[in-house]
Amino acid sequence: MSERILIAGGGIGGLATAIGLAQKGIASTVLEKASELGEIGAGIQLGPNAFHAFDYLGVGDAARRMAVYIDNLRLMDALTGKEITRIPLDEAFRTRFGNPYAVVHRGDLHGVFLKACMAHDLVRLRTSAAIAGYVQNGERVTATLAGGEQITGRALIGADGLWSTIRKQVVADGPPRVSGHTTYRSVIPTDQMPEDLRWNAATLWAGPKCHIVHYPLSGWKYFNLVVTYHNDAPEPVAGVPVSHDEVRKGFDHVHPTARQIIDKGSDWKLWVLCDRDPVMTWVDGRIALLGDAAHPMLQYFAQGACMAMEDAVCLSHEMSQTDDVPQALLAYQNRRHLRTARVQLQSRQIGEHVYHPAGAHAALRNAVMSARGPQDWYDQIAWLYGSTGLEGAISAETRQVG
Repeated sequence: MSERILIAGGGIGGLATAIGLAQKGIASTVLEKASELGEIGAGIQLGPNAFHAFDYLGVGDAARRMAVYIDNLRLMDALTGKEITRIPLDEAFRTRFGNPYAVVHRGDLHGVFLKACMAHDLVRLRTSAAIAGYVQNGERVTATLAGGEQITGRALIGADGLWSTIRKQVVADGPPRVSGHTTYRSVIPTDQMPEDLRWNAATLWAGPKCHIVHYPLSGWKYFNLVVTYHNDAPEPVAGVPVSHDEVRKGFDHVHPTARQIIDKGSDWKLWVLCDRDPVMTWVDGRIALLGDAAHPMLQYFAQGACMAMEDAVCLSHEMSQTDDVPQALLAYQNRRHLRTARVQLQSRQIGEHVYHPAGAHAALRNAVMSARGPQDWYDQIAWLYGSTGLEGAISAETRQVG
């Protein structure tokens, strides 16, 4: 029990795993390939299942302090400028699911976990520590860093993202699937956001082969802006600066009310979205995958970070139940793989049927979704927000309402 758990990747999933293990008295070393610990990107949406995880991982109070609590999820028709439907996130929602819905800056959320890890004696953090590969025997696993150094532990958790080096050995399924959807991201100071659109909501403008998402961040100092164009981009790209004109050209066909939001954006960066097909196996003896390394998904369910945190909860719980590491990792995998597969596949479906349809397909979407009331919506999403991903490990008594 004295040897540490090795965690490849110092993002949200890796740090959540480290603090989850520490809460159970299990020591870990986080190995981050970058020269410093941080997160790229802006906003993250947090469903109630994320707050269930925060509480279990011991960072619930800190997470609640930096979150912005929105009033609604709003779906707008990007062609007509009219609202299709909204899901109220009021007391009835919180009562139904045991926790709120909120939005946060990705860096703020990462900082919550980083601070918790830095304050805990059982967590060690190393940067400039890229793992090139691993070997294992019946008792331990040895990770080899890019510079040749070897580090030994009881287990290795691959929380190293979409392009996971650890996955190459565990699954060996080649590169991710390129979706052809290009996302452009910007952050707008609140005073520059059109005044009539400063809604306390996570708002989606859905249009033919495109959509726009915006919501407030960082105590209403900014609005997060994410716009996506299904332009059949053939190659993966991440975080590349791009001109305003390039962003604008994918949205000439949308309503002026929606289009004006894009005109307020600046310092745009683009990502070509990728995911993978679900797989049944994330475990190789004493090695397991977690978060995007295990189940990368498109952004349309806003659940990537939430699923990684649920993984961290489940993994830390199972590791605390037995000294048999391979058995614990298999139990973690078997609890998680069907739930995350559902989110992966339905994220694709939502992109096709809610975010980007045109013509009769879009008219059908509007008719079906506008007919639903709040309780209908709550019933539709109960499987996602009403579940912890680890039934029994997070009791109802541990959940708080923020």
